[in-house]
Amino acid sequence: MELVASEVGLKMETGTRRNQTLICAPLMADTVDQMLSLMQKAKQSGADLVEIRLDSLKSFNAAIDVEILIKRCPLPTLFTYRPVWEGGQYEGDEKSRLDVLHLAMELGADHIDVELKAVEEFYSSFHGNKPAKCKLIVSSHNYHNTPSAEDLGSLVARIQASGADIVKFATTAQDITDVARIFQITVHSQVPIIAMVMGERGLMSRILCPKFGGYLTFGTLESGKVSAPGQPTIEDLLNLYNFRQLGPDTKIYGIIGKPVSHSKSPKLYNEAFKSVGFNGVFMHLLVDDIEKFFQTYSSTDFAGFSCTIPHKEAALKCCDEIDPVAKSIGAVNCLVRRPTDGKLFGCNTDYVGAITAIEDGLRDSHHASISNESPLAGKLFVVVGAGGAGKALAYGAKQKGARVVIANRTYERARELADAIGGQAVSLSELESFHPEDGMILANTTSIGMQPKVDETPVAQEALKHYSLVFDAVYTPKYTRLLREAEEAGAQIVTGVEMFIGQAYEQYERFTGLPAPKELFRRIVS
Repeated sequence: MELVASEVGLKMETGTRRNQTLICAPLMADTVDQMLSLMQKAKQSGADLVEIRLDSLKSFNAAIDVEILIKRCPLPTLFTYRPVWEGGQYEGDEKSRLDVLHLAMELGADHIDVELKAVEEFYSSFHGNKPAKCKLIVSSHNYHNTPSAEDLGSLVARIQASGADIVKFATTAQDITDVARIFQITVHSQVPIIAMVMGERGLMSRILCPKFGGYLTFGTLESGKVSAPGQPTIEDLLNLYNFRQLGPDTKIYGIIGKPVSHSKSPKLYNEAFKSVGFNGVFMHLLVDDIEKFFQTYSSTDFAGFSCTIPHKEAALKCCDEIDPVAKSIGAVNCLVRRPTDGKLFGCNTDYVGAITAIEDGLRDSHHASISNESPLAGKLFVVVGAGGAGKALAYGAKQKGARVVIANRTYERARELADAIGGQAVSLSELESFHPEDGMILANTTSIGMQPKVDETPVAQEALKHYSLVFDAVYTPKYTRLLREAEEAGAQIVTGVEMFIGQAYEQYERFTGLPAPKELFRRIVS
């Protein structure tokens, strides 16, 4: 192949991409034939180049197969022969391994990846000049943690001094704030750099490469089949995160939670951003300590956040300004950073989405009164959970004239919330026998029944016959065990999807300043 990868990247999709960061598909296969098949799949998927992981091959004849792999590859190549001591699968001797990489270089590979620990030996055993076409990537992998910015800086300097054309290092995220140090190194690098943080907490390092000037990112052909922890698929990079459209001025949004990978928010917001040409990207953000997160990512580039379990109450304390309703609830689920001064504004859109969905459900089931008042007025409204979402629903139901009961595993927390809103408290175990009247409304605001624990339910089926309507804030799956059993017991059900869509409208408008594309949201969610 005559073009190096960066030239190919620039020629692809000219005029439609805002960055030159490449997408590399790592290919792991048992046989050369399987590897050749994956190359075709990589081209079809939209990859710019492929990483041929020679260490994954169960057996191969270097003298013949390396040339076949280069000549028959429809994309530029990156050859990696990773030893066990650097996280790979090769267990043989070093001389044989480095000889194969030399051979690949001489036969026309576009990139060769050599570990920093082996690069001196690679040079000393190499006779003759390196072909100009081949770019030498010198790499270092840390599977334990992410060092300090100072240590990372000196690592990059050592890799540069080794004669690398491209610097590559990968670390492991113990906390999402580790990624900030990688961004800092990448954006200030004077040489082409591949820098990423492995693991779910490091996901944004892989997505935001184009924003901070990374040379390439790795995207897998198939979900779960990764060459390093935390790799997204090429499909997700291109179609979920709009990777080609990201650039230095792209604003960063995301859903903060723990767990968070189940959330459909990135799909919803990124599709909406793309539909109007809004220059933003929305990601899953697995956050352990929300205060530390906001202290670390304080720039106006980090422009807005949805917030879910278990951080809604802690997020309130991180805000510079809080909407009065959110203050009353004691929880925020939406945070927007003011572009002028970087101050954080927090509000709560949960209760609007949920209460509206429940009211609509009651009207649909003909339980609404003839007057203009809310169909919740006078109803006994049982809220399961006393966290952020529980507070939001309790506040919203009370505002609509309902009589509110809080049920929680810890009775003290239920009592605290009940006292705050002027309601009644019971423990979750008492809920089985709690039915002072029929026609009550039940709202589950806990994560009980959420994927992967789909067989769990907060309330036994026998108790559900006393409710006229049951709402579940969980929306993965859409129909939880609680909702299925409530329907069997004759109750009207309202899914968490309705709340999810309702609260998303307002968040989108706060993030973008644009009207929410309601039809698009409904189409995406359905």
